[in-house]
Amino acid sequence: MAQRSMQMGMHTEKLSGKTQQRFFSPTEEENFLYPDGYDVDFNKRAEFDAGPLSPQEINLKLRELMGQGNGTIVMHNPGAKHSVAVGLLQRLNLHIKGSLGYFGCGLIDGPNISISGRVGWSCAENMLSGRVVIEKNAGSTFGAAIRGGDLVCKGDVGARVGIDQKGGTILIGGRAGAFCGFMMQRGRMIILGDAGKNLGDSMYDGTIYVGGKIAGLGVDAVEGEMTDLEVQWLERKLKMYGLEAPNGVKNLTKIVAGKQLWNYDNLEPTEKKIVL
Repeated sequence: MAQRSMQMGMHTEKLSGKTQQRFFSPTEEENFLYPDGYDVDFNKRAEFDAGPLSPQEINLKLRELMGQGNGTIVMHNPGAKHSVAVGLLQRLNLHIKGSLGYFGCGLIDGPNISISGRVGWSCAENMLSGRVVIEKNAGSTFGAAIRGGDLVCKGDVGARVGIDQKGGTILIGGRAGAFCGFMMQRGRMIILGDAGKNLGDSMYDGTIYVGGKIAGLGVDAVEGEMTDLEVQWLERKLKMYGLEAPNGVKNLTKIVAGKQLWNYDNLEPTEKKIVL
């Protein structure tokens, strides 16, 4: 397993001196819930109309329904309100019938969310795990600082997708704007349409796959060679969401970090100018 992950570029740097705080103990809870998590039943379903509610009232309503044991919730008429469905820290099936405004589904850890409409800026910012699927288009900074899970937009997205991405997978069915993958650190980004200028600018690690034309690469972003393991992984991932690469998975353009910026502070002034 370690060798296979190495071949896919998942362990290109050895991290040392790092610490991680422990939030869970195997002896405490079988499902490793957060201390304020809810015990829900996915077969228990609830629906509500978000039209007359404020964003704060919508989020409180979601928690109230989860507290009642509902593991499947359907939200109608979200009205493109901002900061809706944020901070959901457990498994949950949430179906949003409509569009969200800015900062929707941010700071989540575990829920499966489907959105039938569009989303504004910074959808799923700092997402830790779970799945968010948008049927139409998304705004800029889509998936900013995402750390895990699958974030899928079947339409077009704006600029700076996956800025400071630290893990997980971002999948775009259409086109993407400029500076996507800016300062990317980990994870995978798949853009099936065209990509804007400065793709992967200053990316530190991670991988970007593009099915259409690339307007231009950013600093230290270079083309990489596709492996058979990556092709298999990409085929499985696209199939999960009913998407296809325009010219086949094998013909996706792979973008990786050139790693010239890894030791930028140690370069001479003339070398820094060459890199930039």
